[in-house]
Amino acid sequence: MSDRSVVVTGLGAVTAAGMGVEALWRATAAGESGAREVTLPRDYGQIVKIAAQAPALEVTDVFPDKRPGFFDRATTLALAAAVEAIGDAGLNDAGSLGPRTGVIVGTGIGSFGTIEDGVVSLLGGRRPDPLSIPRAMTSAAASQIGMAYGCTGPTFVVSSACASSAQAIGLALQMLRSGLADRVIAVGTEAVITPGGMKGWEAMRVLSPDRCRPFSKGRNGLLLGEGAAALILETAGLAGSRGARVRSRLMGYGTTSDAKDILRPDAEGARSAMAMALDDAGAAPEAIGYVNAHGTATVLNDTTESEALGRVFGQALAGIPVTSTKPVHGHTLGAAGAIEAVITVRALEERFVPPTINFLEPDPHCPVDCVPHTGRAHAFDMALTNSFAFGGINAALVFGRA
Repeated sequence: MSDRSVVVTGLGAVTAAGMGVEALWRATAAGESGAREVTLPRDYGQIVKIAAQAPALEVTDVFPDKRPGFFDRATTLALAAAVEAIGDAGLNDAGSLGPRTGVIVGTGIGSFGTIEDGVVSLLGGRRPDPLSIPRAMTSAAASQIGMAYGCTGPTFVVSSACASSAQAIGLALQMLRSGLADRVIAVGTEAVITPGGMKGWEAMRVLSPDRCRPFSKGRNGLLLGEGAAALILETAGLAGSRGARVRSRLMGYGTTSDAKDILRPDAEGARSAMAMALDDAGAAPEAIGYVNAHGTATVLNDTTESEALGRVFGQALAGIPVTSTKPVHGHTLGAAGAIEAVITVRALEERFVPPTINFLEPDPHCPVDCVPHTGRAHAFDMALTNSFAFGGINAALVFGRA
């Protein structure tokens, strides 16, 4: 067990595409959007009525013995993704995973629905649910996953807006390399498709009223999404000792902060995160065969990310597919890094680049090959996935074929 390089042995996901990783991959590869008119418990006169809403789900659907009162939707989604990943990694019969297994969850807001419901109760003169606090605490998902699988190693939450779960995966990489753990369940989760969540994002005027169009001329905003994804990350030594199937290698991580503006992205900050991830992976830029872009379809993000990619890859950028899958599963905020990491691993396995759908025409400010409309077969062995957040927090991950 001396090899402390890091491998992916299990994947799990719950998204607008449905339950499971394969539902997500099929939709992403085929370019089938999960955008739908949302179902909400209260109507506050939303103007934007579409989002990428995940299926209805109760914790008892995945753990019949759990008490639903302790589980916010974000926690339920996280646990469902972890259940699939644990099974995919061949750990269903492993028993308590013990002190050498950690849990790191990335989420931007956490239990938003519980907080919103509590406020509604107070404003209506009603008593809040007595379980509001254990359900709403940001660390609830990490704690519940740890309890479900007997993980007594490091367990915590990373909350850095849309970079949250990419940072969670990156921190897991560092923990495994350093010897702090031998296995980490890394998860991203978010559930903000609520009346308040929709209204808040609508008020920022960044939601598209029709279609999410990354890198396209005429793009007009993002598609809000919800969901969760989980990756079982292990040292290669541990994976080998138990004969686990290796799905991918996690090779590099870079994270930086712009330290400039709470909302406006900065190309240099994004560039430095990507460069750091490549350096950490020991990879030259030309080794990257696919970039899963942050690609939110806002005017500023796509222009800035394109500029940053140009600074990293130079003239070689024209030959690298750079796609955004957010029109399929939505911008899932803190869960985005994990969901897109799962897609990146599947793309490496299939040697297939998913498309950027809803594309209208090229934007000269976004000179990337975004593989419009239809995905393509593409032989590549290493991929980069980006996550850039409000607050100027940037994260990039490098994955390689098994």
